[in-house]
Amino acid sequence: MATVLDLQPIVSLDRGQFYQLCQNNPDLILERDPEGKLIIMSPVGGESGAQEASLIFKVSLWNHQNQLGIVFSSSTIFSLPQGGDRSPDVAWISRNNWEKLAPAEREGFPPICPDFVIELRSKSDRLKPLQDKMLEYLKSGLQLGWLINRQQKQVETYRQNQPMEIINFPVKLSGEDFLPGFSLSLD
Repeated sequence: MATVLDLQPIVSLDRGQFYQLCQNNPDLILERDPEGKLIIMSPVGGESGAQEASLIFKVSLWNHQNQLGIVFSSSTIFSLPQGGDRSPDVAWISRNNWEKLAPAEREGFPPICPDFVIELRSKSDRLKPLQDKMLEYLKSGLQLGWLINRQQKQVETYRQNQPMEIINFPVKLSGEDFLPGFSLSLD
């Protein structure tokens, strides 16, 4: 379960200060929402960690075969155009969009929204903050996103300019036009 700290009455962290806070506290998993609230993420358990690793592997294998972009782990924080600094469980950026960034931008928290993300709801995660995070990605330029909700055996699919779609397990998800040929089966 994430802990949210509202520092606004005391201090407002800009992107540079947030980056420095993360560098000074490498053992903490931190995010920052668009309002500047600091989010301290809990580590995940074995089941969630294994499932997250499997998802990263599957997207990475597809990407290795197709060479269309770059895959990122949940340790990567993206400075989103809408103001938040977020780390999805799995992220992918097209090679074309990644190459638009300067080398210095690629080195820190990249100032870009991934084209594709997967968020995996763990047992300790509340659903509403994850749904808000997915909407934040959409507002920042996300093309396709999946919120995998194992507790309710559902996937919420997010696409630009379309309503969110809920799909029940079992399901075979398609990467559509954004990740051509990629599919993911969930039982």
